[in-house]
Amino acid sequence: MSRPKPNILVTGTPGVGKTTFCEALAAASSLEHLEVSKMVREKRLYREWDDELDCSIFDEEMVQDALEPLLESGGCVVDFHSSSFLDESLVDLVVVLRVDTSTLYDRLEKRHYPESKVKQNVEAEIFQSCLDEAREVFEEADIQIWEMPHDTEEHMEEALERVLGFVRSFG
Repeated sequence: MSRPKPNILVTGTPGVGKTTFCEALAAASSLEHLEVSKMVREKRLYREWDDELDCSIFDEEMVQDALEPLLESGGCVVDFHSSSFLDESLVDLVVVLRVDTSTLYDRLEKRHYPESKVKQNVEAEIFQSCLDEAREVFEEADIQIWEMPHDTEEHMEEALERVLGFVRSFG
């Protein structure tokens, strides 16, 4: 499938800075920011709720059905912690943001996450769950997966420049 502009998936553990990065990328390019967690909330793309973690358990099919028409023509930056539900034919680049666990812990505490949710997300970062998931889904499809640190403003600038270079050279 050829698209005039790429679709980029930005993934990582909650708290690594996906939304901040995607907003900056969208502002610096002509890509549209699709914040999937917001779509899940607003369009109720879930069938279950986890009371302990106080969050929805998104429905992969419902999310796919909402995203696919938006991604078909390209030009989107998809912001979500999960990548397993995305059809690899709709993605041109995967960016996995990583952050030091102490930084992550502080960011999640500032969001007033329950201790159990903070611990779960810090463990997910330690075990590189999002990176492994992205590799499982996209490596065989020969889609580039870029693992990028996102602890500092400098890291964000470096990652933005690299991804903007990809966007400019796409096609």
